[in-house]
Amino acid sequence: MSNDPVMLITGASSGIGEATARAAQKAGYRLVLSARSQDKLKQLQTDLGGSERVMIARCDVQSMEDQQSVVDNALATFGRIDAVFVNAGRGGEPGGFSGADPEVWKDMILTNIYGAGLTVQCCLPALRKSRGHLLLTGSAAGRVTIPGSMYSATKWAVSAIGYGVREELRGSGIRVTLVEPGMVDTPFFDESPANALKPDDIAQAVMYAVSQPPHVDVNEILVRPTPPLE
Repeated sequence: MSNDPVMLITGASSGIGEATARAAQKAGYRLVLSARSQDKLKQLQTDLGGSERVMIARCDVQSMEDQQSVVDNALATFGRIDAVFVNAGRGGEPGGFSGADPEVWKDMILTNIYGAGLTVQCCLPALRKSRGHLLLTGSAAGRVTIPGSMYSATKWAVSAIGYGVREELRGSGIRVTLVEPGMVDTPFFDESPANALKPDDIAQAVMYAVSQPPHVDVNEILVRPTPPLE
């Protein structure tokens, strides 16, 4: 069995997750890729080396059963997990606190917060064994006040998860990194936003963090697009 490190990525079928999978593959990682739909994952698996290098799994991050199954199968397939990128998430919709659809709120909160917590809980035993690296996709929106934004509130919560789990794990050898992008051109948007980051930009931030020597713990990476020229 290969001794190459293993990275697990949630929300891996598109956007930041897909870009990070491609960057990690180039860096020599074997991959465990999960998403709600397997169709895109199958193509990604083919692109990145096939089943010997890439395990794919349909996973609803709101399901503890799904999440634990991904981890169990990853350990059965590769024997270890060295890095976990808690990346699955979804955006909201217009309307603010006055008029947004509460069912959209519910799905977003359960995905962005509860789902992230489940990923952390399921993966920690494996990360303790490997003294690995836990990374979470936060957001610049989780550092500022955005009027009427429940999405922003969920990303404040992801920041809190990152801070809290880092303290829980102090002395374990596990590193914890919050990756906090500004506007990124991903499938969140129906039309590509102007002056936005690319998913590859965030993937490179992830790879910077995991490539540091064991004594270096990159706590947070805030990445914003350069303001346009005036």
